[in-house]
Amino acid sequence: MSEGELSLSKPLLFTPFTMRGVVAPNRCVVSPMVQYRATDGEVNDYHLVHLGKFALGKFGIVFTENCAVEPQGRVTQGDLGLWDDAQIESHRRLVRFLKQEGALAATQITHAGRKGSTPRSFDKPGELGPREAGWKKWEVVGPSAVPAGEGYPTPRQLAAPELEGLVRKFGEAARRADAAGYDVIEIHGAHGYLLAQFLSPISNTRNDQYGGDRAGRMRFPLAAAQAVRSNWPEHKPMFIRVSAVDGAGGWDVEDTIAYARELKAIGIDVVDTSSGGLTGLSTALPVKRSLGFQVPFAAAVKRGAGIPTMAVGLILDGPQAEAILQAGDADLIAIGRQALYDPFWALHAAQELGCDSDFDMWTPEYGWWLEKRKNNLPK
Repeated sequence: MSEGELSLSKPLLFTPFTMRGVVAPNRCVVSPMVQYRATDGEVNDYHLVHLGKFALGKFGIVFTENCAVEPQGRVTQGDLGLWDDAQIESHRRLVRFLKQEGALAATQITHAGRKGSTPRSFDKPGELGPREAGWKKWEVVGPSAVPAGEGYPTPRQLAAPELEGLVRKFGEAARRADAAGYDVIEIHGAHGYLLAQFLSPISNTRNDQYGGDRAGRMRFPLAAAQAVRSNWPEHKPMFIRVSAVDGAGGWDVEDTIAYARELKAIGIDVVDTSSGGLTGLSTALPVKRSLGFQVPFAAAVKRGAGIPTMAVGLILDGPQAEAILQAGDADLIAIGRQALYDPFWALHAAQELGCDSDFDMWTPEYGWWLEKRKNNLPK
């Protein structure tokens, strides 16, 4: 589509997207991004300011970082949590502000599995965070006694009854997210965390009903997804983040399409399509990072499983995002690091696409100032 054609109709990026009984005002989504600033899993002033600015920037959906379903499920001790009813009220405060500014409030729940009890990304090697806060290691668990990489602890293999307990904890976290008022919930099943560990034969070498062939390896992740759907209101949408390929050669796009079909049958509404991260600290990727490098995964899952997808990964501006939507490769656009660089990415994208030249989409406290300034700028 040419720039001239774009100007004749409203860009898809700024058309509403209906999911069950919930409507996103546009297709711009703030991707979950860990911040490591929580104490005991609680939302605090930092999270309110950090996420609130994206709502002011008019993203249609604003996601929190991942929230652990139990304390041992955190990646670091600075992660958010939804493992205790006492945490609900701190989330409510955040949700109120996001909704007040017109965004859908969204949260992500997870269990780190064998990649838990790790330093924050900006800590020195071997450190776990502020020593004065008493941060210390905890036992990590996984599908099998296979570490995530060199220097990682060997996880304890989870027994079948423990998996049943974790399934319940995923469901309980969903109930708490609903009580906090979130509009959207996402399960983090990517980047080498617990659900992804079960999917890949690289990390799942068990030979019981939760291992072996693909159906066995999908059993626990699908049970967790079912528990979340059962505890999440029918009118609210549910996402899942997946690694379409695990980066280690054990799980591929065809596996993901088969998995997505099962997830769709359970009641998943959107597949957030990422990749890599099974081994090591970073999200080790099987493809070179380039603009939109993960979009083909979103397109393959969307077409292969007949389910809406969200594209993520080096999507930098409005025209690039619009082209992805126009091609039918995804239904939503998730912006991560670029949103940190530009919290007003969505509004700038609207101007790039020619649908907000007069700052009408901006919150009025900002828009009237900027409109006034526009008239005084050199022509």
